[in-house]
Amino acid sequence: MSLKEIGEFGLIKRITRGGLIRKSGVIKAIGDDAAVFRIDPGEVILATTDLLVERIHFLRDRISGRDLGHKSLAVNLSDIAAMGGTAREAFISIGIPDDCGIDYIEDFYDGMRVLAAEHEVNLLGGDTTGSKKDLIINLLVTGSAKEGEILYRRGAQPGDLIFSTGFLGDSRAGLYLIVNSIEYEDEKMQALVNAHNRPKAYLREGRFLAQQPGVHAAIDTSDGLTSDLGHIMEESGVGVRIHAEKIPISGNLYAFCSGYKFDPLSCAISGGEDYTLLCTVSPERADKVALDYRKRFKHPLYALGEITDTKRMEIIRADGRIETIRASGWDHFHQEE
Repeated sequence: MSLKEIGEFGLIKRITRGGLIRKSGVIKAIGDDAAVFRIDPGEVILATTDLLVERIHFLRDRISGRDLGHKSLAVNLSDIAAMGGTAREAFISIGIPDDCGIDYIEDFYDGMRVLAAEHEVNLLGGDTTGSKKDLIINLLVTGSAKEGEILYRRGAQPGDLIFSTGFLGDSRAGLYLIVNSIEYEDEKMQALVNAHNRPKAYLREGRFLAQQPGVHAAIDTSDGLTSDLGHIMEESGVGVRIHAEKIPISGNLYAFCSGYKFDPLSCAISGGEDYTLLCTVSPERADKVALDYRKRFKHPLYALGEITDTKRMEIIRADGRIETIRASGWDHFHQEE
């Protein structure tokens, strides 16, 4: 069945079923000119939006509808996570070309629903329209947090240790396999593709970090390690020193780099779309935060560097050499790495 056969309102009926996952606080969901919801007293609203355009952010013929739905929501949830917030409501606007079938769109919404249910996020509507050529997706996600428990980029202080909640560079390797249509049977390569197509949303981890004394700043690794640390540098007026040997690199990435002749450190530094959280923690509190984090999530926080007062970004090589480096990563307009 094609989209032309069922029409816009037939599509809306199909894709909006099951969107109300958490009824508490929702006064009016889908079906009126606007959704209506309330938040708890003493909390502030967070709002983030992301635009995903076919051939810029994804290749429709190389990603399933379910994976695209997951990723489209996950990248927005990651922004809420980086602020230490709780994700609440999501609104999805989508421009659909004629060659995109109803099955793909339904799978797209199914992929979003599964991830939304995991984090108790309501899908409360949006807009649908046609597109001349490419699939275009825009999500708005709201979240909430106590005003005193929000993590900003501006709070880093000299002496803070820098942590990551996960491995870096896996998504870049997965993208390479996807773009080059490389066939593989190795589970390690599949894990890299999954890292790109189905990123983890560190919402629970972000909320935990925001509640810990001594955690001063945070950001998610959407553009790449050095690029995103560069944002913290700029907003906080500080410098950054990274220890090459401490950057968390997975065994999967090492296997990929060995097979395809890439440098794992370069992949980890300038890769992007890993969506781990980077946070800075005071040296007095760092050990306790890392220990409590491991106890809570059964996974380490990876210490990879520290904040300095130099206003430079530096990397300490394995042989002890200190080099000044520039922020590099994904830029939507320059598209250089």
